[in-house]
Amino acid sequence: MVAARHEAFRGRYGAWALVAGASEGLGAAFARELGRRGLNLVLIARRDDALRQVAEGIRAEQGVEVRCLALDLADPQAAVQVSDALAGLELGLLIYNAASVPQGPLLETDTAEIDQAVAVNVHGPLALVRALVPGMRERERGGVLLMSSLAGLQGAPGIVAYSASKAFNIILAEGLWGELREQGIDVLVCCSGAVPTPGYERFSGKKVPGMLSPEEVVRRTLDALGRGPRFVPGLTNRIVARMIGWLLPRKTAIGIMAKNTARLS
Repeated sequence: MVAARHEAFRGRYGAWALVAGASEGLGAAFARELGRRGLNLVLIARRDDALRQVAEGIRAEQGVEVRCLALDLADPQAAVQVSDALAGLELGLLIYNAASVPQGPLLETDTAEIDQAVAVNVHGPLALVRALVPGMRERERGGVLLMSSLAGLQGAPGIVAYSASKAFNIILAEGLWGELREQGIDVLVCCSGAVPTPGYERFSGKKVPGMLSPEEVVRRTLDALGRGPRFVPGLTNRIVARMIGWLLPRKTAIGIMAKNTARLS
């Protein structure tokens, strides 16, 4: 049963997938799970050593081909470098997991940190989508998966630039889903809650109710690809998303996020 599902997944998206932000956490978990499903991988991150360590583990365990591309996705030329590196490959799946998270009141945050977040979280996925999806459209098959957050469903005091960028990711993915759904390309945005990753440990490390492992978030999210434009993994997270996104007044939802951010930081 599992083997058949993995074969169907590979048949739907082809032999090659790209994971941006793959050196640790959810990105590394996406890479490992895609390797289990039989896809060859192109992994992108800034830290070459960490990236190659992930790649070596996947090659040893799964026997798939893994290529590493160490670059800064904040670089305006990053999409060009990625396109050049992918020359000759039929990329069928783009996963954008890279993110930058400036912390603290917006007016007290260094401008360079905010610019970094906008470059990585907003310009990065937009540029890679525009560079890589045309090839999928020509082949009439493919997939795009953008990682967002529950913080993108409303303003989040304390991480304002990050939450605003995650809201952009949601709307970008949903709009692309509407444009590409009839052209053989699946688009999905994952609005995850807190996940125990190295990045989260650096931010907080505090446990929250309903927290899923990176591996569980990845499996559920990949299984949701092709079923609709937006996915929230985990029952607790879906309840929270419904409350803050639909049921509660906006000022109440923002207040809840402010308390959560203050508690976690």
